[in-house]
Amino acid sequence: MLFKYDIIVVGAGHAGCEAAAAAANLGSRTLLITMDMNKIAQMSCNPAVGGIAKGQIVREIDALGGYMGLVTDQTAIQFRMLNRSKGPAMWSPRAQSDRARFIDAWRGILEHLPNLYIWQDTVNELIIRDGRVCGVRTEMDVTFEAGAVILTNGTFLNGLMHIGRTQIRGGRIAEPASQGISEQLMAAGMKVERMKTGTPVRIDGRSVHFDEMGEQPGENDFHKFSYMDTSRRVLKQLSCWTTFTNETTHEILREGLPDSPLYNGQIQSIGPRYCPSIETKIVTFADKTQHQLFLEPEGETTEEYYLNGFSSSLPLDIQLRALQSIPAFRDIHIYRPGYAIEYDFFDPTQLKHTLETKAIRNLFFAGQINGTTGYEEAGGQGIMAGINAHINCHGGDPFILGRDEAYIGVLIDDLVTKGVDEPYRMFTSRAEYRILLRQDDADMRLTEKAYQLGLAKTDRHELLTSKIEHRDALISFVENYSVKPQHLNSALEQAGTTPLARGCKLIDLVLRPQLTLPQLAEMVPALQAELDKLPETRKEEIVEAAEILLKYSGYIKREQVIAEKINRLENIRIKGKFDYNSIQSISIEARQKLSKIDPETIAQASRIPGISPSDINILLVLLGR
Repeated sequence: MLFKYDIIVVGAGHAGCEAAAAAANLGSRTLLITMDMNKIAQMSCNPAVGGIAKGQIVREIDALGGYMGLVTDQTAIQFRMLNRSKGPAMWSPRAQSDRARFIDAWRGILEHLPNLYIWQDTVNELIIRDGRVCGVRTEMDVTFEAGAVILTNGTFLNGLMHIGRTQIRGGRIAEPASQGISEQLMAAGMKVERMKTGTPVRIDGRSVHFDEMGEQPGENDFHKFSYMDTSRRVLKQLSCWTTFTNETTHEILREGLPDSPLYNGQIQSIGPRYCPSIETKIVTFADKTQHQLFLEPEGETTEEYYLNGFSSSLPLDIQLRALQSIPAFRDIHIYRPGYAIEYDFFDPTQLKHTLETKAIRNLFFAGQINGTTGYEEAGGQGIMAGINAHINCHGGDPFILGRDEAYIGVLIDDLVTKGVDEPYRMFTSRAEYRILLRQDDADMRLTEKAYQLGLAKTDRHELLTSKIEHRDALISFVENYSVKPQHLNSALEQAGTTPLARGCKLIDLVLRPQLTLPQLAEMVPALQAELDKLPETRKEEIVEAAEILLKYSGYIKREQVIAEKINRLENIRIKGKFDYNSIQSISIEARQKLSKIDPETIAQASRIPGISPSDINILLVLLGR
């Protein structure tokens, strides 16, 4: 039988769910194909969303009209804002989620979206005609035709798991691998490589001595992931726990190194530098006598715990003995050991900024298939692929976010411009404009764009408009209201800041690092009256947004000026204008890399590793600039 859709999404992980939802919400008749409907949006590794820079991506997905933030808020069993001791550009939300409820919440959303259909099956072949993807064939021998296909296969393409010398074919524990697609695309000329990731042991909490561990409770303030969610946290809030390895632990781990797939030659592929296995830690940091571990709950009611920091592919007996050497785990029982997994990915320099492949029209990649790691990076790519696949099918300009507009823009530009030599993970340090890309203002940056696309709906847009009006009114009041020393000096001294010698504008006090708007409201009745005008459910969010703009306006304006200068180069388009191999005045490396990447603009060309400023100047001269 033959079935027709506008867009087919292969894989229902975090990239696939966001891609399918975005395409369907934009009006495309969309089919989401997954091996197992009970594993939709499965949190394959730790049951947490967000973290340094990753939390900003989730806020951006939400601001665009995606669902990861909403689902995380609904299923959170702990929430924390990381990096509070640093400036707001570094603040990063992170939440533990109930793994089972996370799946249920996502499935409930997808099953009730108009235009979205789900099929349980395995795709083993793409239908490609005249350099264009036209559909897929499945293991059940069903043919689906479509105007565009988005591959979000995660770790399933020729997935191979390792536990010591034991090897198991699969994309995730107890789930089969996917075969056929890599071989087909390799035959079509696309570059396929292998990567490796890993996951830790899962522990039975009933066997843990929690009284011998450090407790990490969550926070319960107004912060959430979704700008739409102002409700109280739904589930019981739980603590995470910390402990340390010791020298005995390390000795046991070293015993297992000859049988470690990472060190006996079994695994040849690239692993994540920033999330190393425990065996890598004891080899790389041989002088350290301990490593911190984090025990994280998997759900509100389950006894299953995730041991963050103990990712491993060592033999089962070694993992178990090493854990038992830690006092809090001396009576440990486990649900399953940690394991490593190797899988296929495609060099992302083979993609356009829309995430469409250069080699095959209307074929899009998103998630770990592009060499990234992390639910958040996958979700960010997924929503962008879903939007652009819809545009390819129905017309419109490509939707591309700049490096000064979103972490998602940084992520995609890094992938398609620089490629990857290890699993790509987002950090705040990767963003040159991180003062502009704060977690508090993702809605200000992106929701209007999503509304113009039709992805963000009217209720979201109205909330944004209301927030801007209230924020700007508060800022205007603070900038123009005058205060006098006799009314404030006693309170200022109590707050640990210098008393006033003369009257000043209220903003002069806001700029002092010791003072916040809520503190000043207790000293200045007129300011309290302004805060009382704010909508109660969003008051704290609006006050925080206003205070950040007031305190950091100088830094923000300076970074905006720099971004505007660089953006002039983004407007100089060079794609198709040069035969780079014939330009003898640039270096051989520049000729090779420019030919391979074929950058869209001068700015993108300048970000390719190995392209020097003199190479860029020569291109500008040839353009008559």
